[in-house]
Amino acid sequence: MTIALHNSSLHSLPLLARGKVRDNYAVGEDRILMVATDRLSAFDVIMEEPIPGKGALLTQVALFWFDRLGHIVPNHLTGEDPLSVVADDEKDQVSDRSMLVKRLKPLPVEAVVRGYLAGSGWKEYQGSRSVCGVALPEGLTNAAKLPAPIFTPATKADVGDHDENISFDRMVEIIGRELAEQVRDISIRLYTTAAEHALTRGIIIADTKFEFGLDENDTLVLMDEVLTPDSSRYWPVEHYAAALAAGENPPSFDKQYLRDWLEAVRIDGQPWGKVKPAPALPAEVIEHTAAKYREALERLMG
Repeated sequence: MTIALHNSSLHSLPLLARGKVRDNYAVGEDRILMVATDRLSAFDVIMEEPIPGKGALLTQVALFWFDRLGHIVPNHLTGEDPLSVVADDEKDQVSDRSMLVKRLKPLPVEAVVRGYLAGSGWKEYQGSRSVCGVALPEGLTNAAKLPAPIFTPATKADVGDHDENISFDRMVEIIGRELAEQVRDISIRLYTTAAEHALTRGIIIADTKFEFGLDENDTLVLMDEVLTPDSSRYWPVEHYAAALAAGENPPSFDKQYLRDWLEAVRIDGQPWGKVKPAPALPAEVIEHTAAKYREALERLMG
């Protein structure tokens, strides 16, 4: 039985921050231990109940992609064993769910690449026939494949807040044109390479977001998680045609089942307002969500 980890509590390292999923600890001045917990968030609210095994699964998927995409851009992995920097009584919290990474200067933007029209992109397209300033053809439907992947950046939000989609020109204002163009071109290449591989495994990667930082030499480095079901929209190929015909998104390999349950749940006869506290998750919702994450890993890695 997998023991779920909602919050890590390492005494041997100073805690830097707790995100929606990851707890980050300082390792000296130049490294960070990233511990992927089993926390789950939806609508920017963290659930009280963890999903057993989720953190380890996300870490395995991220490591898979870091290895597969390392020829395109450097990443933040140090190659060191995360267990080497914690006390013996903390290793159970760290094992299989952690990465020991270089400390970088994060860019204040998220690099979003969309290969299909879904989510906030679909909503925006209906009003403007564009997404984040990128003009798109008339007549596209929800879940439609785009003529080519598009780059649609966003600003980073604090935990509990929403990311805000921005135009490429706004990104240029924030980080400069040369760096913005480098991030855009690398992000599209990362997405295209990953999406082609995922298709051979029966997975459509509809969209994803990357995060980058700069090292001490101002070299661009891929950081955080990469192409996990938490940062990407994974669709099963076999359900795509029917969903597209119906104008719907295919069922995702992520927390869409949880989102749907939360949309339908009633508290004292009223819909949940998508604010803390979140409704208590029944066992079947936890189990089904865990199963979807497992299926994504099994398909992707065989």
